[in-house]
Amino acid sequence: MKPRVLVLRAAGSNCDHETAYAFEQAGAEVTQLHVNRVLEREGDALAEFDALAVPGGFTYGDDLGAGQILGLVLERRLKPSIEALVARGGLVLGICNGFQALVRAGLLPGTPALQASLAPNASGRFECHWTRLEVTAPSSPWLRGIETLDLPIAHAEGRLVFAADADPEAIQALAALRYLKPTDGDPGVAGSAGSSPADYPANPAGSTADLAGLVDPTGQILGLMPHPERNVEPYHAPGWTRRTGAGASESGAGRQLFTNAVETLRG
Repeated sequence: MKPRVLVLRAAGSNCDHETAYAFEQAGAEVTQLHVNRVLEREGDALAEFDALAVPGGFTYGDDLGAGQILGLVLERRLKPSIEALVARGGLVLGICNGFQALVRAGLLPGTPALQASLAPNASGRFECHWTRLEVTAPSSPWLRGIETLDLPIAHAEGRLVFAADADPEAIQALAALRYLKPTDGDPGVAGSAGSSPADYPANPAGSTADLAGLVDPTGQILGLMPHPERNVEPYHAPGWTRRTGAGASESGAGRQLFTNAVETLRG
């Protein structure tokens, strides 16, 4: 039986079809619904689903801040259903604007001991390019078996910051992905090696500790600023024509996240 995934969209979502495609290619049964349709449901709005994905975009124009309005909807109307989904072994993914919404809703970092926010990029402008990433939460079902991967970013408010008194060990415990400074080729073109710390543009937003994403304490909720759904086919990466032999791949690097999720949900 195929795991059932809900891709939740709202006014301004623009990566919902790509996210649905990525899950479908991994073997999931995907439903795409506007958040208003989900709010109309009685009882547990997510009872029929095994996973929830909140894709990227600029929901509600980001008029009150990136992901702010959708985050309030998730917090005040859907948080109990999301928590019930996680409690029964389900998975939650927030990509870019979806990550921002999960943070605004308090679902990430997911512990009162650590407060986080996503602030405007240190560069003061919209950043859109490829990045190299290191997995720092290999026990998360989303990231199992992945060490590094190249993914594109496209955001203006992706600088992950924490409260001034935040415990560095608490931050590292929930760190999911870290930006790397490439040492053997441009991201998306060739190579997989990198080093820390990663200065600009390798760390495109100026995030604390070069972080690109977080997990909750269970590892079942993952939020990240880079877009895995934009690198699920081999030809999605800019250097795909130069990859031959051992460097060639039948899929893009981002597909493994979705494959991991489907395999986990299948048990």
